[in-house]
Amino acid sequence: MPTTLDRNQRKILIVDDSAFEQRVLVDLLSELPYKVSVAFNGLQGYQLALAQHPDLILLDVRMPNMDGYTACRLLKANPATQDIPVIFLSGADADEERIMGLSIGGVDYVSKPFSPGELAARIQVHLNLTRRQQPQADAAAPPPEADNDPDAVIVSAVKRLVADNLASLPGLAEIARSVGTYREKLSQVFREQTGMTVFGYVREERIRRGEELLKETDIDVQDIALLIGFNNAGNFATAFRERMGVTPSAYRQGIQHKKISPG
Repeated sequence: MPTTLDRNQRKILIVDDSAFEQRVLVDLLSELPYKVSVAFNGLQGYQLALAQHPDLILLDVRMPNMDGYTACRLLKANPATQDIPVIFLSGADADEERIMGLSIGGVDYVSKPFSPGELAARIQVHLNLTRRQQPQADAAAPPPEADNDPDAVIVSAVKRLVADNLASLPGLAEIARSVGTYREKLSQVFREQTGMTVFGYVREERIRRGEELLKETDIDVQDIALLIGFNNAGNFATAFRERMGVTPSAYRQGIQHKKISPG
């Protein structure tokens, strides 16, 4: 029978392909009141997170089979794991690496080699934040049904990636790799789940975002076009008119007219 201490012990999942780095982290955390488990790559880490639902994940970036960024995208796309805080641990300290890790859902990014005391403090900070934000987190709740459908998780991860990268979206093969699959598989599951191709969805998302910016901002139409991934205002205008029946400028004028019309 589990003791009160066992039930209160916070679970930490370490995901790192280096046995040496794993040992360093396990040694550090074994001195603290945590229950530790380990995985050797992003896919194994994602699967363990689904099975064990840890309280926090320490996630390396550069790993074979599935890197940390891909694993994080899947974790954040799955309702069963999306609230687990992820701290990236990486030997790469470039600004773009940090920005990437934080933009896809990491709560922190710690460079290797790290100070054991600092890492332990950061872990405690994020565990405390999670405890305050989810006061019922320790009450066992059935996991959402969505976590049983890996295809739905992939599609959700792609939708988030698209939303975050409209201005400079990579090709289909790179999108697929970024969510842990390959181009043909992604095309198949995306069409099955949404009834659309990936780039059909991208086109709809660009128009939707363009409409939103036309409504809510004073950004120039040319700049909006570039922000949502069109090469120029002419291409944006053509696509927008095909979808909405009016040009972007006419659409904005109509919105402004409604705002100033009496009544």
